[in-house]
Amino acid sequence: MTHFPPLAEELRLLDGELRQLDARRALLLARRAWLIAALQPVVPPAPPRARRPETTAPGVQNVLLVLGGVLLTVAAIAFTLVSWGRMGISGRAAVLGAVTLAVLGGPVPLLRRKLRSTAEAVAGLGLALTVLDVYALYEVAFPGVAGLGYAAIASAVLAGVWAGYGLVLGGPHRRSDQSTATAVPPLPAGRPQATGLLHLPLPAAMAAAQFPLILWAAAADAGAPTMTAALLLTAALDTAVALRVPLRSVRLVATVGAYGSGGWGTFAAGWLSWTAPGPSAAARAAALLLFAAAIALAAARHLPDPKPKAVTALALTGGLITVAALGGVLRPSLPDGWTVLGYLAFGVALSAALRTRLPEPLRRGLVWASGSVQAAAVVWTLPLLAVVLLGPVGRLRSIWSGSPATARDAVTIDAPWPSYASTAPVVLVVVAGVLAVAGRGTAGRPRAVAGALILTWATALALPAALELPYTVGLLMQGLTTVAALAYARSAESRSTPLVLAFLTSVSLACLALASEGVTLGVLAALTVLFAAMAGQPQLGPVCAPAALGYATALACAAGASLGWQPQHTALLVLVVPAVAALLAARLGGSPTTVPVEVTGAAAGLPALGLTAGDPPMLALVLALCAVIAAGTAVRADRRPIGYAAAALFVLATWIRLAAWDIGSPEAYTLPVTVPALLVGVVRRRKDPTASSWTAYGAGISVTFVPSLLATWGDPQWLRPLLLGAAALAVTLVGARHRLRAPLVLGGAVLVLDVLHELAPYLVQVAGALPRWVPPALAGLVLLALGATYEQRIRDARRVREVLGRMR
Repeated sequence: MTHFPPLAEELRLLDGELRQLDARRALLLARRAWLIAALQPVVPPAPPRARRPETTAPGVQNVLLVLGGVLLTVAAIAFTLVSWGRMGISGRAAVLGAVTLAVLGGPVPLLRRKLRSTAEAVAGLGLALTVLDVYALYEVAFPGVAGLGYAAIASAVLAGVWAGYGLVLGGPHRRSDQSTATAVPPLPAGRPQATGLLHLPLPAAMAAAQFPLILWAAAADAGAPTMTAALLLTAALDTAVALRVPLRSVRLVATVGAYGSGGWGTFAAGWLSWTAPGPSAAARAAALLLFAAAIALAAARHLPDPKPKAVTALALTGGLITVAALGGVLRPSLPDGWTVLGYLAFGVALSAALRTRLPEPLRRGLVWASGSVQAAAVVWTLPLLAVVLLGPVGRLRSIWSGSPATARDAVTIDAPWPSYASTAPVVLVVVAGVLAVAGRGTAGRPRAVAGALILTWATALALPAALELPYTVGLLMQGLTTVAALAYARSAESRSTPLVLAFLTSVSLACLALASEGVTLGVLAALTVLFAAMAGQPQLGPVCAPAALGYATALACAAGASLGWQPQHTALLVLVVPAVAALLAARLGGSPTTVPVEVTGAAAGLPALGLTAGDPPMLALVLALCAVIAAGTAVRADRRPIGYAAAALFVLATWIRLAAWDIGSPEAYTLPVTVPALLVGVVRRRKDPTASSWTAYGAGISVTFVPSLLATWGDPQWLRPLLLGAAALAVTLVGARHRLRAPLVLGGAVLVLDVLHELAPYLVQVAGALPRWVPPALAGLVLLALGATYEQRIRDARRVREVLGRMR
């Protein structure tokens, strides 16, 4: 038979075994950590890194060569323009020409010795000298020729000479990479390889080629169209070179020139199209714009190394320029307001590129150009939509002033009617139709449908005012639009867009209805019922339920005004909405509609407070009723924090009522807060004995003691100081009895300050009767006594601190 020890003995044995296991485990873990640290390999310190030179030898060489070339060029300029005054311009030109030929021939032996960098510097000096030669030739042989014309011819000649010079010295090596590779064997890695090529003359020739046509147009003084044509022809030449020439440096210069000349030329052609006084001038400007568009589209179609983003950007630019050209032809012939429709027609036609067999990046750019034109047309209608949508808000300053005759009169209260308003609905309809058609069968169908819906809504909103329909027809149109948007939201895949549109239309409708009393009541009631009925749909509830409560609040205000009630009495009717919202939120439970309903109900109480602002008794009543609603909401377990708001509303209502009764005693305001706060503190301490007395009682005691103490120091009577002192003494004794820090400290401090206030006159009299040497003498005695019993005082202070520390 197995013998088991007593339960207490068995528990003691188990505890001992567990302690031994814990100690052994700690020892093993410490040993394991030591072994891991000992087995870690020792990483030797990294050797100091050798100092590397801050630049390379080729870099130093290039800097020196560039500086040398610049200095020689400056010297040549000074020689030609300033120095050698004894020699005439002819002599200087002859000397300069001979030097130029010598310098231009210098790169030949340098290239043979494979000194390409030096040859580049000498060639750059030679090119600069040719410019000085051209200037010297002008001074010697053609002093009477027009400067701009000579500059145009000179730039063309220089471009040809530099191009031939570059081709002579570098052309044979550029014709075949294979011949270059066989003729010039590669050098070892890390050394610069001299290829016998000059890189500078051909890009310089391309840069000089930018000026002949432009300077010729300036010299001819033929006007803006000729200058624009010269810019575009230069851009076309640059584009052809950038597309065909394989040398990268030349392509880079040509590309920069194409963008610069093409950009300025396109801007100038667009300005000519926009300011064309008649069809002939518009046609000439359109031809220039079409030429610019052809350049952009050709570049997009024949890029040597096509990149999708670059092709798309060029196609987008070409498409926009094409629309600007074709629309500009129609602009002088169209009446005001129809110009945008002309541009829009060609923009919509451009969207046909979506069905073509063009490369995808090119097709995408043309489609984006079409979309950009349509977007710009829609932006053009925004001022009209702003007037139609925001204009009725002006009715808030003239409520029930009378119904206007037309829908246009109803919205043009503070803003003028745009002159192009008759064509804006056509623009909206056209763009909506394009979106509806283009979005079919594509991945962007939801976005296209949403855009078409917004534009259709904007058309319905603007049409009554644009056609000057009667006021009642405008109201009916907006009401039907609201109903249609809500009905569409019930079955739509994305409900946010139709819900927002329905809400905006309803707000505009409510503002329009403020023209007359009967219409206001009817429209607000209809909107309340409509949104309340739609709030039953789970997907529409978070928007429709708050909207119904908002219109119910407006209906309550309008009903009170219609009945002739005073504003403070209407506030009681408005409070029905927060009460209904609280009941509805309790019924909804955890539905997504609950929070919007509660927020809207709380917001509905603000108009009630505003209506009673001039009547303090009614304001106190409204605050108390709001507190009751908040307290009822706080009964729910998930809304307990609202109880704090209810308490604050009750206290505020009490204070306003006391102020209405002309009660100035601070205790009347603080005691209604102190008593509940202390009761809550007692309950808190009972449920949680570890809670601090500062948390439980500190706020409640301070709310009454601090205002009363401040009032006591300015009160010449004896009753308030006596009552405050008695209360402070009682609180201090309670704190000492139950060893609570907050009552002891707060009550003692208030008691001391109250006593000092009462004894202050007597202390002043005693101080005046004593000789002046007595206070210093007393202070000295006190210091001596403190010094003599310093250690005992420290021990007593520590004992007091420990006693206070044990209190809660």
